Parts: sequence; structure tokens; C-alpha cells
Amino acid sequence: MKLDAATSAGDIPEGLVEPSLYVGKVTPGSLDDQVLAFPETRPPRQWYIALAITLTAALVGVVSIGYTFYIGIGAWGNTSPVFWAFDIINFVFWVGIGHAGTLISAILFLFRKRWRNAIARFAEAMTIFAVICAVIFPLIHVGRPWLAYWLFPYPNQRALWTNFRSPLLWDVFAVNTYFSVSLMFWYLGLIPDIASMRDRTTSKLRKLIYTVLAMGWRGAATHWQHYEKAYLLLAGLATGLVLSVHSVVSFDFATSVVPGWHMTIFPPYFVAGAIFAGFAMVVMVLVVVRETMQLKNLITMRHLDVMNKVILAMSCIMGYSYMMEGFTAWYSMNEFLHHGFMNIITGTYGWAGWVTISCNILIPQILWFRKARTSYFWMILVAVGVTIGMWFERFVIIVISLHQDFLPSAWRIYKPTMVDFGVLLGTFGIFFTLVLLFARVLPVIATTEVKAILPDAQPSHHGDDHHA
Repeated sequence: MKLDAATSAGDIPEGLVEPSLYVGKVTPGSLDDQVLAFPETRPPRQWYIALAITLTAALVGVVSIGYTFYIGIGAWGNTSPVFWAFDIINFVFWVGIGHAGTLISAILFLFRKRWRNAIARFAEAMTIFAVICAVIFPLIHVGRPWLAYWLFPYPNQRALWTNFRSPLLWDVFAVNTYFSVSLMFWYLGLIPDIASMRDRTTSKLRKLIYTVLAMGWRGAATHWQHYEKAYLLLAGLATGLVLSVHSVVSFDFATSVVPGWHMTIFPPYFVAGAIFAGFAMVVMVLVVVRETMQLKNLITMRHLDVMNKVILAMSCIMGYSYMMEGFTAWYSMNEFLHHGFMNIITGTYGWAGWVTISCNILIPQILWFRKARTSYFWMILVAVGVTIGMWFERFVIIVISLHQDFLPSAWRIYKPTMVDFGVLLGTFGIFFTLVLLFARVLPVIATTEVKAILPDAQPSHHGDDHHA
């Protein structure tokens, strides 16, 4: 349907009117007062309580990791043939959590999706924090983390050289590149807001810190020109990393000969699962931020509605992937692959397989209804279910595939120890501690990007016929 240039706003059909990305009257000045002034206010009592809880969980993780260093990997439940267990499960899980932030901040930026502007900053920060949690596990998994630098190719007197044909080495480069680009992308977006906070603050200490972090930003035309070029360049680099990093992680499994792992569907399957889990975590955190920081006028129900639609779409893709796994096991007539798939449904850990299917496929179907997509209860229920389901999916992929290998005499039942659970709890504590600190110290919304969608910033509002 084409709209005539003289069509008034009231004559446009309701379905063609783009919902507002903010609620009420928002001006550049009120936006700065609402977002940039928040880090200078005294935190409420609830924030201290939440921080105490997350720090306690992080402390449990630190103690568990310290105990692992003292006792050794034997403190975990890993056994032959399940040499990969909670450590690699958690690594893949946390790398996946970070993907939503990169997708929101980079890919949607390239597609000029303006609904990302208000939520991109927080999603980017969650990417950084999730990768920090993920990196912990490969370091302690090697058994001697103080020798982890051996993984990097550099001339040495030990006559050791890394195997570039190993996907485990690809992980080292992929995750490090992902973290570096994501960190630069996040920090670059912060610079204009940090400069605004530098000009607003009255504290000498804060002004000194913000002055250093702002890197001499004055908002000059040349600054904006270089900023936009650099932001676009990093967005392009990050877009490739969204698709490549979890594909490389999937090669850890797909390049092996273990039944259930040696499948070509793994790279897109892992990428879709990462986006799925990441968006669920972002929804959970944004709901809390929206309520506790009084940002309902900036983080609207439309933002949550669109993110829930993405979760629903990823759920359908995951369902297709599960069906293809079953179809491949049946159509290939491979008895080992068939046995592995049946273990997911009816084996010792069949309950974990059904938890995965229920949380990742069945529960998100409630999001077909708009009332559910705009209800805190249903969206949090789905987000929590997806987070649990995606963790168990990694459990299913790793433990079920390994506990019964080609040699029946080597079959073992895997049982995690309290140390395993302590390290897992600790990473959640670290993640949410970093989220709480970020929310208090830095602006959680990119004010410069939100200002770009305000009416006064739109070219259509500067002409006589601004309804055209």
C-alpha cells in the first residue's frame, strides 16, 4: 500500500504506524537528567542486598576454584570417558549468553533497526561479562592454568608448537578476538556519554576519572566523524564474529567422531542456540533494570515484545534442529548414532533430554500470544525456562554423548560433585555482580543513540510537510 505525500498522520492505517520507541515527552535534556545522573545518586537498599547475594555466590565460586587448584581436577565429577563435563558445558553456555549483545549492538545497527538503541548498551555489557565468565573454564580445565600461555604460538626453548589443525586452538583465537572486539565496541559507544558525565559531575575524583576515560572527547564535528566510522567498522567486525565464534566452538564437537557430535548441522545449530539463550538473559535483566531504575519510558513494552519475538523464532529453529538430529539418526541407519539419540530420549539421562525439549521448544510457544509477550510473568517464565533448557542442552550434548562410547566396558555414569555446582554458582555470582556494578557506575542506556530517534532529530520534522 502506497501513501500519498499529502496523507495526514491520522489517515494512516493503524497497522502501518510504527509504535513509539519511548513513552511520554522525552527531550535531550530530560534524557541526560534521567540516565547520566543516575550513577551519581546513592544506591537504594535493595541494590546493596542484591550485591551481597551476588558477591556471596561469587565467593562460593572462588572458594570452589581455589579448592580445585589445591586438590586438582579430581575434585570434579569428571571420569573416563566423560572427560568433558561441567567445565566445557559452562564454557559453551556462557559464550552463548554473550551472543545476544553482539547481535543487538552490531547486526541490528547495520540493519538500522532503531528499537535497539535503548537496549544495546546493556546487551553489549552483558556480552563482556559473559565472556569473562566463559574464559574461566578453559583455564581451570587445562589442570595447570599457570601454564595456559603454552596454548599461544610463540618461539620457546621447549620445542613446543601449537597444533593449528585443532579446533581447541581455534577456540583460543576466536574467543580472544571476540572479547577484544566486543570490549572495544562497547567502550567506543560509551565515550560520548562519559564525556557528558565529565561535564555534569561536581566531584573532582569523578571528573578526573571521566576525563581520562573520555579520551579528550569534546563533541566536535571531526570527533563525530571519526566516531561513526570507527563504530561502523567495529560493527562490521563484530557481525562476522557473531556467526563465527560459536561456529568455531561447535567445531570442538563436530570435527570429532563421537556419535551425536559428528554432524554438519552443529555450526548453525550452535549459533541459533547462542542467540536464543542470550536474548533470554537480556530479557530477564532488562525487566529488572526497567522496574528498579525507573526506565519504563525508555525501555518500553515494544522493546520487550520484539525481543520475545526473536526468542520465539529461535525456539522454532531449535525445534527444527532437534528434529533433524532425530531424522539423521533414523535415516543414516547408523546404529551408533541411533543409540546416541535414543539415549537422549530414554537413556540414563533421558530426563535431561526432556527438560531440554520442554524448556527450549514447548514453553516458548506461549509467546505466540501478544498478551504473553507483554506480560512480565510469562516473559520471565519463558526466559528462565530457556536459560535452564540451554544449559541442559549443553549437558545433553556433552555428557550423554560421552558416557557411553564405542567400548561398552568403558561406559560410566557421570555424577557432578559439589565443587562442580560451586564453580557454576560462582560464575553466575560474578556475572550478576558485574551487571550490578555496571548499572551503578556507567550509563545503562546510550543517550547519544536514543537522542537520534527523538522527534527533533528526525529530518521529517524540519520541513513544512512533516507528516508526509
